[in-house]
Amino acid sequence: MPKTVAAQDSIPDLTAKAAIVMEASTGKVLYSRNAEERRYPASTTKIITLITALEYGKLDDVVTASQNAATTEGSSLWLLPGEQLTLLDMLYGIMLVSGNDATVAVAEHISGSVDVFAKLMTEKAHSIGAVNSNFVNTSGLPDERHYTTAHDLAKIAAYGYKNPLFTQIVSTQHKIIPWPGKEHDRDLYNENRMLWLYDGANGVKTGYTDAAGRCLVSAANRNGVQLVAVVLDSERMWDDSIKLLNYGFAQLKPVPVVHKGDILKTVKISEGKTGNVKLVADQDIVLPMADNEHDQFSTVIDAPNKMNAPVAAGQKIGTVKVLYNNVEVANADLLADQQVERKSFFGMLWGSVLGIVSFVIHNFA
Repeated sequence: MPKTVAAQDSIPDLTAKAAIVMEASTGKVLYSRNAEERRYPASTTKIITLITALEYGKLDDVVTASQNAATTEGSSLWLLPGEQLTLLDMLYGIMLVSGNDATVAVAEHISGSVDVFAKLMTEKAHSIGAVNSNFVNTSGLPDERHYTTAHDLAKIAAYGYKNPLFTQIVSTQHKIIPWPGKEHDRDLYNENRMLWLYDGANGVKTGYTDAAGRCLVSAANRNGVQLVAVVLDSERMWDDSIKLLNYGFAQLKPVPVVHKGDILKTVKISEGKTGNVKLVADQDIVLPMADNEHDQFSTVIDAPNKMNAPVAAGQKIGTVKVLYNNVEVANADLLADQQVERKSFFGMLWGSVLGIVSFVIHNFA
C-alpha cells in the first residue's frame, strides 16, 4: 500500500466528496479524502475503456457502428448505423467528446458485446491494483453494479501513462476525424478544460451524471513529475483539481537517481584481449521524491559477474532497477563501455603456458 505523505485535512476547502492526488510512477498518495469510498464514476469510466481497447484492439481496424451503438443514450459522437471509422478515430471520439455511442461500437468490435468487453475492463482494472472497481458498461451510465473509488481511478490513469499512445490521446486538445456522408469532417475539442487552464496538464477525462455528480480525473507533468488527481461529486471540479495538483507539485521535487554514463558495475571477461568491461547506464533516471523519503528508494543491479568474449561496445549486458518500497518503478539498460575482442587460439595457448609457468614458479621454486 503506497504511503500517504499528507494529512487527511491538508486541503480542507475542497468541494469534492471524494478526492486524491497521486504521483504516477510510484503510486505515492500525496493527499486523499474518502478515496476508498465506493462511488459512481460517470464518464471517467472511459479511461479504463480506452486502456482496454488499446491493449486488445488494432488501431487501424475499421469499426462499424451497429444500430445498438448508434442509439446509445447520453453524450455522442453522432454515429449512424453502418458508419465506419478506424478504431483510433473512435478512441479520440470517446476521450475528447465522450462519445457513448463510440464506446459501444468499440466494445462490440473487439469483444462482440458490451457485457464481454466490460468484463475485460474489470479484469484489467483488478490486474493493475484497482480491485475495488466493477464495470458493467463502457460509458459510465448509472448502474448500481458499476462503481469505483477515487484511488482506483488514480491507479488506472497512472497505469495508462505507461503507454505513449494513451498519453497522446488524453492530452490532445483538438482533433479532426472523418465524418462519412457529411461535407465536412468532425471537429473535436477536448471537454477537459484543464488542458487549457493548467500548466503542464496532459489529461485525462471529465464525467457527469445525476447519480455521480461532477467528476474529473486530471493529470499534469512538470519537470518529469507526473501527477494524477481525481475529484468525484465535486461542486467546483476545475478549482478542486487545480488545488490538488498544486498541492501535489509542492510536495515533490525531481531527484536524479542514475545519470547517463554512470559506471555501475565491472564485469570480468574470459578469453578476451581485455580482462574486464565497465557497464554504464544508457539513460538518466530522475524520480519525484518528497522530503525525508530518500531511504524508501533503492537500486538493484541485474548483470553477470563474468562473461566470455567477444563483447561489442554498447552491448546490453544488464539492467539497473530502481525500487520504491521494494517495488520497481524505473529501470535503465547497462551497456558495455568498450569492445573486447576474443583472444586468438595462440593467444589463449600462450596465456595457458604463462599460467602454468607461474604456477610452477610459485609452488615449487
